[in-house]
Amino acid sequence: MALAPPLSGNAINGLGEEAARPARVVYWAPDPDTIPHGAMQRWFYTVDPDAAPIVAARAARQMILAAPLADLAGPPVERPSEEWTESLTRFVEDGICEKTGVAVMDTGWVYEGQSIPQSRVIMLGVQHDFDAISTAPEAEAGGEVIRQYGRAAAAAKTVASWLRQQGWEAEPVTGPMAGKLLLIPPALACGFGELGKHGSIIDSDMGASFRLAAVLTDAPLAPTPPQSFGVDDFCASCRICEDACPPFAIAPEKQTVRGVDKWYVDFDRCLPFFNQTNGCAICIAVCPWSRPGVGLNLAAKLARRAARVQGSEADAAAPRDAP
Repeated sequence: MALAPPLSGNAINGLGEEAARPARVVYWAPDPDTIPHGAMQRWFYTVDPDAAPIVAARAARQMILAAPLADLAGPPVERPSEEWTESLTRFVEDGICEKTGVAVMDTGWVYEGQSIPQSRVIMLGVQHDFDAISTAPEAEAGGEVIRQYGRAAAAAKTVASWLRQQGWEAEPVTGPMAGKLLLIPPALACGFGELGKHGSIIDSDMGASFRLAAVLTDAPLAPTPPQSFGVDDFCASCRICEDACPPFAIAPEKQTVRGVDKWYVDFDRCLPFFNQTNGCAICIAVCPWSRPGVGLNLAAKLARRAARVQGSEADAAAPRDAP
């Protein structure tokens, strides 16, 4: 905490601001010296430097990041947009990632001071091993998080290389380092579920236990639709992640952030514990949706409940015969 800047991370994120504005990098800057919390970010890497799961996962991820992309081929291959998007299923079938989606680029997803000329965002999701992430915040869970960030990076580079071999420019974007693009908003837009109380996406297949990567391109892929299956109402009445959070960083109600009412995690409360334990992930590990086999059944249950409510409202609104 001696390294904490006087400026609140919540202020950088835009907590309480009624007007929309571009997001600013609050953590995971490629150059930590460019952000107020950069000293804390540098300190993060000094925690448990010899933890075997973390050391091994970081080394493997670095090899993935250093691998080159495929060269750009000749003229771009032309295909129907739906066929391009359907082709992404091969990467799920081959185990490269667990989910794909496509969104039309929105400038509201771009970090302040950055620009993205590409028209499409391909989103990729890689799922955590539940047993490993359930040990959070121990080093085994930290290693699992880094391992999945590595898989996400590999998936983005694989998809980008495939597009480049088809003659289309493609740029991989991976976390946790902040780049040009916010990853959660386009993932929500293209069908990766809904934002949960813990600030992470809840997907009907993977719960909250997954990581994201993206590919920026002008290849004319057809966008995939968003998903809605009752997460908002569920999170409003659930306190599991809220109660499990050691620094009490998860708010019980939505808050306004850069003009949008949304679930929000208090950055200033979260970061010290996150740094001290070399990562956390408790909230996504305890989320009921993250337990294997639960998400799809829970989504189906919420859908049936919504249908009953809608039916009851329709019956109540229907005209009655006069006596």
